[in-house]
Amino acid sequence: MARSNVFPSSQMFPAVGSVLELVKPVTWFAPMWAFLCGAVSSRDAMSFPGGILAHGWMVLAGLVLAGPLVCGTSQAVNDWFDRHVDAINEPGRPIPSGRIPGRWGFVIAIAGTVLSLLYSWMLGPTVALAALAGLALAWAYSAPPARLKKSGWWGPAAVALSYEGLSWFTGAAVVAGGCPDGRSILLAVLYSVGAHGIMTLNDFKAIEGDRLMGLRSLPVLLGPDRAARFACCVMTVPQILVAGVLVLSGRPWFALSIGGLIIVQCGLMARLMKDPRRFAPWYNATGTTLYVLGMLVSAVAVRSLPGGMS
Repeated sequence: MARSNVFPSSQMFPAVGSVLELVKPVTWFAPMWAFLCGAVSSRDAMSFPGGILAHGWMVLAGLVLAGPLVCGTSQAVNDWFDRHVDAINEPGRPIPSGRIPGRWGFVIAIAGTVLSLLYSWMLGPTVALAALAGLALAWAYSAPPARLKKSGWWGPAAVALSYEGLSWFTGAAVVAGGCPDGRSILLAVLYSVGAHGIMTLNDFKAIEGDRLMGLRSLPVLLGPDRAARFACCVMTVPQILVAGVLVLSGRPWFALSIGGLIIVQCGLMARLMKDPRRFAPWYNATGTTLYVLGMLVSAVAVRSLPGGMS
């Protein structure tokens, strides 16, 4: 039987490489990208000579918060509370393999939470509140009794809100030095809703495992075809609303760019629907790329708009 942290380990301290594997740097891109889009979307990004570059150190500090700290901590939290499942399904991961021995996984999760909160406070109270919300969602997603990941509705919603919405809000707040402009917040909300569909497609890779472990992901609940159709709708409608916001805001060319990205995504979705289980990873590498590109386009569109939005 593969060694798990449930059983004794002769190793006393985790190696740096194992800790880095635990916090999964590959997952940091999504919240860091959303943070950057939020920073670009802030009207204050245009307030000083040099634009957003004038806020360079604050933006860099915020990227560290969004990626290595908050997202990295969420990965450690998730792996700790999934350690028994991983001991069966993925025994080579750092905790079940014993490379993160004893209760070090839990210690790392707690330490990351505290460090993230202290660090976020240095960037301002608004940023600290956003970080607190993101960390609360991370713990609620993985830890009992909430364990939102067991639900195909609440689990993806928690991840989407944390990775996209709160990260976007934080980026705008860092540049604005407080609560961001209303248009930026609206875009953060819309792209968070759309990201629920991305998270649903991500669940296609573990349908059998989720079914065996009692995790009610949407591909398990609805079946692959219906779950894929739902995900496509959830991703498309918010982007259409974003284009509408840009038209009403006097940015028709940016809206047209978003519309073009939507059309291409719909073409990719047609292939996805031919075999959702086979093409879900492919779509996450293609259609999702266009989705996040649209985030940046819309962020650039709203940053120079005159006035605010209450």
